Amino acid sequence: MNVALLFPGQGAQAVGMGQEWYQSNASVRSFFDQADQVLKSHCQFQYNLSDLCFNGPADKLQETYICQPALYVMGYAIAEQLKQKHTVVAATGISLGVVTAYASAGVWDFETGLRIVAERSRLMQIACGEHSTGMLAMIGGTEAQLQQLCADFNLDIANRNCPGQTAVSGLLEDLQKAQFVAEERGFKRAILLKTAGGYHSRWMQSARKGFEEFLAPIPFKAPIIPVISNTTGKPISDPEAIRKALVTQVTQTIQVEACLRYLSTLEFDVGFECGPGNVLAGLAKRTEARLCIKSAAAPDVLNA
Repeated sequence: MNVALLFPGQGAQAVGMGQEWYQSNASVRSFFDQADQVLKSHCQFQYNLSDLCFNGPADKLQETYICQPALYVMGYAIAEQLKQKHTVVAATGISLGVVTAYASAGVWDFETGLRIVAERSRLMQIACGEHSTGMLAMIGGTEAQLQQLCADFNLDIANRNCPGQTAVSGLLEDLQKAQFVAEERGFKRAILLKTAGGYHSRWMQSARKGFEEFLAPIPFKAPIIPVISNTTGKPISDPEAIRKALVTQVTQTIQVEACLRYLSTLEFDVGFECGPGNVLAGLAKRTEARLCIKSAAAPDVLNA
């Protein structure tokens, strides 16, 4: 069966993530165990990642420098099992999820990808502490209304998730002002998100700079399958272009809707969301009705 792989980003994490896979699949278990060793040995990680994934606490798991490696390890491990059974024709993801997609597509090996994610998440967490920022989910509204709201309240468009659903980043005081007037400005709802800061915006500039320096000496390979980039909404295959896109992604709008629309033009039987939930499946349903995306959160997906 021809399949596509989709990888979620920060916010999809949940206590218990990956535990069924870990208990029932030796290969998945080996990836989690390897990750525990790599993170402690090379990334100054003070926790067992697998223990945090399976047992929490939830507030610790949602911290940027923990949840991003957690989602990477789970997503990569699941993808490896699906690749043994199906033919993968394309991959994509949300933010961090694109990093996982590139690793799964052979741009780097598992350990290199994990170190990249660990440093990315560390730098982003530091940047979150530099300003009092956050994110606001905007439901409804037109493009003109969105642009005007951002101009009036000094906000950046962070995510274009699906029709009628975007997210903006900004200073908390500006986000609160925007939330207060959102309905009278033509939006159905404006929801303050539980994030550590304003991702994919100008407030992540220090993280972008540090990430660019970190990536510079790391060899990149061309992906063995098309990976649809969040920066362009299309596949990027040149290794240096991938490097540049991963850097600019830190401060640039994430084009999830465009990725899903491109995915819908490809021929495959089903897409699998390689993570603990069905965030991408929901966005896909709202974007392109023909897209069939199933959650691979539990190992019974191998029997489907």
